[in-house]
Amino acid sequence: MKKYNVTVNGTSYEITLEAVDAADIKAPAPAAAPAAPAPTAPAAAPASGGESISAPMPGNILSVNVQNGASVKKGDVLMILEAMKMENEIVAPVDGKVVSVNVTKGSAVDTGAVLCVIA
Repeated sequence: MKKYNVTVNGTSYEITLEAVDAADIKAPAPAAAPAAPAPTAPAAAPASGGESISAPMPGNILSVNVQNGASVKKGDVLMILEAMKMENEIVAPVDGKVVSVNVTKGSAVDTGAVLCVIA
């Protein structure tokens, strides 16, 4: 056993740690897996060679500023994603043409959901 001093938010704590062998560690009993949430936005596969724009965080789509076939330049605002009462601009990472828009105004999206594809 080894003793350590740890400071958290200005408060010092003394802790004791014990080294154990891997053979001594018991695996926890498997817990029931939670049900997977239903997808809230359609997830379309990106077109070959296209740049897929994904939601950086869960939230709601406040506005969609592009439509299929629109030409965009790097930095153009594609849509506004509201998360935690903050409006986040989703911008085009590349120049190109919008191949597909996978969300609509008012859609709820999860982290990683494909919002649109630019080719």
